[in-house]
Amino acid sequence: MKVMVLQDGHGADRLRIVERPIPTPRRQEILIRMKATALNYRDVEIANGTYHTAFDFPLVPLSDGVGEVVAIGEEVTRFRVGDRVCSTFWQRWIGGSFRMAEPAYQLGGPIGGLLAEYAVLDEQAAVLAPRNLTDVEAATLPCAAVTAWHALVTEGGIKAGETVLAQGTGGVSLFGLQFARASGARVIVTSSSDEKLERARELGAFAGINYRRNPQWSDAVLEITEGRGVDHVIEVGGPQSFAQSLKASSRRGQINVIGYLGGKEGAINPLEIFTRQVQVRGIPVGSRESFEAMNRAIEAQNLKPVIERTFSWLDAAKAFRFLEEGEHFGKLGLVHS
Repeated sequence: MKVMVLQDGHGADRLRIVERPIPTPRRQEILIRMKATALNYRDVEIANGTYHTAFDFPLVPLSDGVGEVVAIGEEVTRFRVGDRVCSTFWQRWIGGSFRMAEPAYQLGGPIGGLLAEYAVLDEQAAVLAPRNLTDVEAATLPCAAVTAWHALVTEGGIKAGETVLAQGTGGVSLFGLQFARASGARVIVTSSSDEKLERARELGAFAGINYRRNPQWSDAVLEITEGRGVDHVIEVGGPQSFAQSLKASSRRGQINVIGYLGGKEGAINPLEIFTRQVQVRGIPVGSRESFEAMNRAIEAQNLKPVIERTFSWLDAAKAFRFLEEGEHFGKLGLVHS
């Protein structure tokens, strides 16, 4: 079978196609024929050598994908041949708190990922794909969608009538927009592009703020919310935007720290967290339990992921470069069939 691996070099130029035997599923494992995969910014950082954890190479990248079960090992009870399944990012976090997750079991690093014709998964590390989604749509769920769901629903307990601030228009933020709207909450979106803000409004955003024209965008958030602030923040900017997220939050608001697209350096004043009694939490994607709950909601609400563009999986290097440019709206998918 064809497999794409990261070898010596830098960035997308490290990707090479190699031939490997089709693996045989062992006890409680399933073999899937890959139908589609999807990119996350984590994948770009791993390829560029800038991710916070270094992995051994060669490495098969990508944690997010969907495939058809074509063979099962002994004692498999969760799936049958012919089932369409999504991978889970955490291979060993079925449910409960993050204490239950095992850091050494993450797809796409350190465990080999899904950028291949076939892949083997532990049956406990997969979920049935939502029936209302295409292969590419379902492939986008394991990291970005689960992260947004885990932040707002599993941990955040979002309620109708609350207000969410979603930073940017990448995968996590747009999934957050969709889940918040499905929960009856209002959403404010920030972006440097008026065109993207208009597209976010078409998805149901209540208001949009261009942060280039409004560098102190937290003031605009407070104006929109009549001084109250927002109940939930999807914080993907990192330390550079965190101070404004604090200012934009309501008392007892929740800030979900997810990314650091604005950089990793910066100062945070803990006194402001104390005085506003804001809850700050890191969101490390989410458990399989969160994934399965989210999939039920996706089917019930007929929610559809936002796909900016699709590529052939053999053109993965082009997709990596496109994502790194940062001009996308939503997710990038790779077609394997």
